[in-house]
Amino acid sequence: MERMRTYLDYNATAPLRPEARDAVIGALEKVGNPSSVHGEGRTARALLEEARLVVAESFGTEPKCVTFTSGGTEALNLVLTLGLRDGGAPLTHLLMGAGEHAAVLEGHRFALEAASSLPLTPEGTLDLATLRERLASIDGRALVALQAANNETGVIQPVREAAEIVHEFGGLLVCDAVQAAGRIDCDLRQLGADALVISGHKLGAMKGVGALVFAAPKLHIEGALVRGGGQERGTRSGTENVVGIASLGAALAASLTDYQAEQDRLAGLRDQMEATLRSGVEGLQVFGRGPRVGNTSAFAVPGLGAETLLIALDLAGFALSSGSACSSGKVKPSHVLAAMGVAPDLSKGALRVSLGWQSVQQDVERFCGTFEKTVRNMRLRRAVPAAE
Repeated sequence: MERMRTYLDYNATAPLRPEARDAVIGALEKVGNPSSVHGEGRTARALLEEARLVVAESFGTEPKCVTFTSGGTEALNLVLTLGLRDGGAPLTHLLMGAGEHAAVLEGHRFALEAASSLPLTPEGTLDLATLRERLASIDGRALVALQAANNETGVIQPVREAAEIVHEFGGLLVCDAVQAAGRIDCDLRQLGADALVISGHKLGAMKGVGALVFAAPKLHIEGALVRGGGQERGTRSGTENVVGIASLGAALAASLTDYQAEQDRLAGLRDQMEATLRSGVEGLQVFGRGPRVGNTSAFAVPGLGAETLLIALDLAGFALSSGSACSSGKVKPSHVLAAMGVAPDLSKGALRVSLGWQSVQQDVERFCGTFEKTVRNMRLRRAVPAAE
């Protein structure tokens, strides 16, 4: 009999939502290229623009401020450049939170000497005092990259407060909202960010689609990454992924329907899980003491490595992660936890459970029981002397 699987890795990718599946099927039945002027082309263009309108309205901006990409990584690589323009003086420096995704830390297009990281507090949030000090010391104009919510710990970053400081010094702020969209309010007018980035498959859309969203039409990019036919107003050439974009619009709209009630539900499941694990597993530590998105929990058991635990839990039917899922499937030390001051011996055992729209209480209860049993067995095996 096939073992029942329990999926607890929504921050890596979410299951395809029914609304997105319906959008995919509908778009697959349309044949036109959205750049063609005939009826079929106009039909494809209509699907594209309907999704663009959904994205724009969801984040409090205009449709012409939305550029579709292949995902969050491309969108971040695209926007984190000296070529970002808003009508003011050119940008000269890039400041990044130390816990940012690799698409920021390694994907930007600034010279190494012009880019630097900003420390996190032990709670996992950006150190705003250091941000202010660094901006005051810069001779030029800075672009700041800051997540809305961390992909490993779920900690919500002080984007609005950071944006106010950045704007005080004449800079711009780009917000990675990949793990926050559909979970917290990411309206650009509330965030105060100048741009944000989303990824479709984190919302329950297809993989391979995302968007860069500007707060105002004055923002644009000189020097696109993908050049050719001039699609997406010249910001990102290439025939648009109409099927994926349609799924993104549908998944985003679905994720925003009663999203606060859904996040409260997931936070309740997460808190129940953490309380159960703390009481049943001696020494277990949860990371991220600041406000978190409701679906995410990162924790570790002293003395137990993440890779061993992940293998045992996978064999028991549970899919979860050791942190970011974008590291070629490798389990390696977390730069996020290191930035929070977590000791290496503890961080190497960090696991991440992330819940989502299909998660139910039985999933949490089954996981807690299996995890406690797994830890107990591992500790017993370590206590038994090796045979001579």
